Amino acid sequence: MRALPKIAAAIGVLFLILILNPFATIPAGYRGVLTTFGKPSDQVYSEGLHFVWPVAQHMHRVSVAIQKGEGDGDAASKDLQTVHTKIAINYHIRPDAAVSVYRDLGNEPGERIIIPSVQEAVKAVTARFTAEELISKRSQVRDEIVLALKERMARHGLVVDEFSIVNFNFSKTFNEAIEAKTTADQLKMKAERDLQRIEVEAKQKVSRARAEAEALALQRQQVTPELLRLREVENQAKAIEKWDGRLPTTTGGVIPFLQISNKAAETNR
Repeated sequence: MRALPKIAAAIGVLFLILILNPFATIPAGYRGVLTTFGKPSDQVYSEGLHFVWPVAQHMHRVSVAIQKGEGDGDAASKDLQTVHTKIAINYHIRPDAAVSVYRDLGNEPGERIIIPSVQEAVKAVTARFTAEELISKRSQVRDEIVLALKERMARHGLVVDEFSIVNFNFSKTFNEAIEAKTTADQLKMKAERDLQRIEVEAKQKVSRARAEAEALALQRQQVTPELLRLREVENQAKAIEKWDGRLPTTTGGVIPFLQISNKAAETNR
């Protein structure tokens, strides 16, 4: 019977602990900011279990994991073209800056710092480039925006992890002008390639003609009277080899390659 009051007291204490919940848990990817009657302390609490005074104190979680943000907005280029830019950014809160982010930004860095900083940086950098340069120098534009963002966000304990320009979009008139210029450049390149091909083919024809002329000239130099007589003898020899010993039955004309003297004819008589 004496043990019953003790058991009841223990149960009461346990119930009181469960109701008052004097412990706070900080999960991975977060840091804790402890407030006492609403006033944040300067200490940053890491992951794990921490004791807090019920009612008087409360542990607030501040995410220090990488967070993603997307946004778009309009700006003006150097040549006064309207540019609609869509961007994507990955960022995180420095763990040691968790207290200042909670106290100064209300634990809402995306709404209070990220979006305004991105819009300001995009507008400032876009104004330094023409609309055509924004396309041709996209990587340089991105790097300058990231540099401007880092300077603004670092003052509030925020770190830029990744930044990308998803898309640049211009007015319909400018897009048509860019398309027409691209088509003209492609036609110009095709015409230049055709001209180069024609020039090469012409040079090839000249080279072949020169080679043929040189070959003919060489052949003429090699043709001598002795060579002509030799070719004549060779042709006569071939004709004799093909002759079957019979004279043509038709009269008129000259019997080719046969020379019979009158003396030999008289002897045959």
